Amino acid sequence: MPDMSPAPRRRPLWRLFLMPALLVVAACAWSGFWFYAASEVGVRADAWRAQEAKSGRVYDCGNRSVAGFPFRLEVRCDDASVALLSQTAGSQAPFTAKLGEILVVAQIYDPKLLIAEFKAPATISERGQPPSMMVNWSKGRSSVVGLPAVPQRVSLVFDEPAIDRIKGSVQTPLARARNVELHGRIAEGSPADHPLIETVLQIAGGSVQEVHPLLAAPFDADVRTKLSGLKDFSPKPWPERFREIQAVGGHVEIVQSRIQQGDLIAVAAGTLGLNASGRIEGELQMTVAGIEKVIPALGIEKMLEQGVPQATLDRVAPGVKSQDINGLFGALDRAIPGLGKVVKQNASVGVTAGINSLGSEAVLEGKKARAFPLRFVDGAVFLGPLKVGDVPPLF
Repeated sequence: MPDMSPAPRRRPLWRLFLMPALLVVAACAWSGFWFYAASEVGVRADAWRAQEAKSGRVYDCGNRSVAGFPFRLEVRCDDASVALLSQTAGSQAPFTAKLGEILVVAQIYDPKLLIAEFKAPATISERGQPPSMMVNWSKGRSSVVGLPAVPQRVSLVFDEPAIDRIKGSVQTPLARARNVELHGRIAEGSPADHPLIETVLQIAGGSVQEVHPLLAAPFDADVRTKLSGLKDFSPKPWPERFREIQAVGGHVEIVQSRIQQGDLIAVAAGTLGLNASGRIEGELQMTVAGIEKVIPALGIEKMLEQGVPQATLDRVAPGVKSQDINGLFGALDRAIPGLGKVVKQNASVGVTAGINSLGSEAVLEGKKARAFPLRFVDGAVFLGPLKVGDVPPLF
């Protein structure tokens, strides 16, 4: 008996090609979008460079290329440089920093997250002059959330950074660290309207030469701050920005800071601002364990050996004349050679005891400590009644 079942229906052949065709169309559309975005990189970068140049920050790139198809945009800049104009003695003094390579990466689906890697070394020089400083690192990278001109969060991380001064063929170490991290974000406001900036600076194994003996030995630091007084993020020279902050009563609030150097541990919090002369004013409440380790580095013994300056005596012993004290040391040396020096050295023990008597007793991380204020008066830094440093004006 013949089979009377109906023949199977044939599916239209076009359905078999529909999905591949859609994939091809999507791939073509995505490719077009990627190449359009890649072409816009140069346009946006040039617009940003023109905006920055208005404030005296001139960025340049010897060779720029774009790669990363299909899901990333990788912008590579070889022979990068930035020329900065800083105020020096009332005139414009140009400086140029040069960097071998910068690689900026953005995911095509998240263009507001930019990740960059920097290739060492970098050199800094006065324009037209040989490099005066060199900066090296084993790995340097950054991340920016938001657009480059108006970032919401920024992070910079450098492993094994090293800064050297260059004079002729000789390089002199200025600063070293195992790791340095700087993080910042907008806590309140917006980039265009009085932003409040929170920052975190972390230094591991850092040391700085030619600034103060205290900074020459390795230290770890963790400093958290809030900066108010910024009007906006529009490009402008730093002296002008500092004047702007001072004019509206802006300040830096050190929310928390901790510095450790061997047995010395110091924590501090407080507020610092600027006066009309551009000098730092304010006070930090400090708690220090191992403060006796600081006395030699402050140079108090050396000050006593060389004679007590009148300005110091005016602060710690009003009415006592410097020539009276120094004359006494000289008379002791004439009577019994070497006696004046012994008295001065023993006097430093009294200074140590005096500093230890400042403030109040405290305990810091299980160690005996002292709590006292660190004052900034017109740029001068005072540890109790003793002046221990000066900070130059910021504008």
